[in-house]
Amino acid sequence: MEKLEKTLEEWKAMLDPEQYNVCRLKGTERPFSGKYNDTRTDGVYHCICCNEPLFDSATKFDSGCGWPSFYAPIADSAMIEIRDVSHGMIRTEVVCARCDAHLGHVFPDGPPPTGLRYCINSVCLDLVPRD
Repeated sequence: MEKLEKTLEEWKAMLDPEQYNVCRLKGTERPFSGKYNDTRTDGVYHCICCNEPLFDSATKFDSGCGWPSFYAPIADSAMIEIRDVSHGMIRTEVVCARCDAHLGHVFPDGPPPTGLRYCINSVCLDLVPRD
């Protein structure tokens, strides 16, 4: 996969303020506020920054955490995991493998078959419905 690189100024011009804060500055949206938290539409979730496919709706589940949750990415190569020790916690951050956009975190408390919960900010995603 070819890496997509832009300056922060280029990202800021391309994204709305909330998308920029979350995707480029590693912020987060408020729980239960994201447009995809309760969405059940069949389709593929893409990175808002580079349009890379990240998650299939078939892996989405209601974790009750307030953010869209998935038990697996569309492909292992779709994202990169990074150890995150910010805010007095030890977590695993997930970023888009193509453009390094911050997406959210992955936790080991999800359902079968993976036991993982990818807790992802809605503003980082663009849902493309299946026909």
